[in-house]
Amino acid sequence: MSLSNLQPAFGSNKKGKRIGRGAGSGKGGTSTRGHKGAKSRSGYKAKVGFEGGQMPLQRRVPKYGFKNNNRVEYKAINLSDLQNYVAATNVETITIADMVNAGLVGKKKLVKVLGNGTLTAKVTVEANAFSKKAEEAIVAAGGSIKKI
Repeated sequence: MSLSNLQPAFGSNKKGKRIGRGAGSGKGGTSTRGHKGAKSRSGYKAKVGFEGGQMPLQRRVPKYGFKNNNRVEYKAINLSDLQNYVAATNVETITIADMVNAGLVGKKKLVKVLGNGTLTAKVTVEANAFSKKAEEAIVAAGGSIKKI
């Protein structure tokens, strides 16, 4: 085998249309581009969202609301999730690393514990934030909280 006899596998590439090879080919003359206009010229490239001069959709649709760029977004973990985790692993301390390993949160997410469900186990919970109800429930069960 040498470079001179290499070829692609059978059926791996289709032949393209032979455009602009005379009137007899059926694709000569305008070369399937129609008559005149920007799209018939070489180098034509439409801008993203361009609608031929009509007011583009992103400008026609009304804008409303406010997006706060400084918003801090937390991944919510309920007390019921913590109770299930404690029941399965029988630990006394729950850290964010434990939650990541258990698949409850992603690696780089901030965690907030919410008060949905009940917690009966006496555990120390480590998280970025706690709701008041969750904080009270953890302390009432005999556990403690640790804000990071």
